[in-house]
Amino acid sequence: MQTHAQPKLCTPAEYFLLEEAAEERSEYRNGEMVPMAGGTANHNRIAGEFYKRFPTEISGEAYESFIGNMKLWIPEFSLYTYPDVLVIQGDPVYHQNRTDTVENPHLIMEVLSKSTRQYDQTDKFDAYRSLPSLQEYVMADQYSFWVKQFAKNDQGKWVLTELAGEEAVLQLTTVTFELPLADLYKRVNFEEESG
Repeated sequence: MQTHAQPKLCTPAEYFLLEEAAEERSEYRNGEMVPMAGGTANHNRIAGEFYKRFPTEISGEAYESFIGNMKLWIPEFSLYTYPDVLVIQGDPVYHQNRTDTVENPHLIMEVLSKSTRQYDQTDKFDAYRSLPSLQEYVMADQYSFWVKQFAKNDQGKWVLTELAGEEAVLQLTTVTFELPLADLYKRVNFEEESG
């Protein structure tokens, strides 16, 4: 009978020390360090287009976007994670005064891959929804023109909008911003080998 070794658990303080010295990033999930999959060229192109096109001011409100390397702390799930793109309305609230970790995203955008698709749409979205500041969650497939957009309505319910095809336009619900999928997927080559 084969037994599986239990993963070694660590404290958040140990995680930060290990993460700072590591060559590759890991999430912290309730005491366990989970290595993150590497991104493909298409993954980076999609996240980069969203990041560079999102404005720093909308209707007089200031916004700040972060791509890839800013950690997000989700206390209810004891989770430190790295969203592909996160947008903050106003000033960042830094976790424990760490300028590499925030607590108050207004919007999160994830690029779906074969290895993360299930997690990003289920457990990770459950964790994201626990954050009071989060108002919108966008997931973009990297293998086709396809986007799932969830926005929190006035009753606190998450409403799904699904977009497909190059002619579709992503229209955010909680801020005045729209992005044609043709622009979001600019320079994406669906025929490239992807992970």
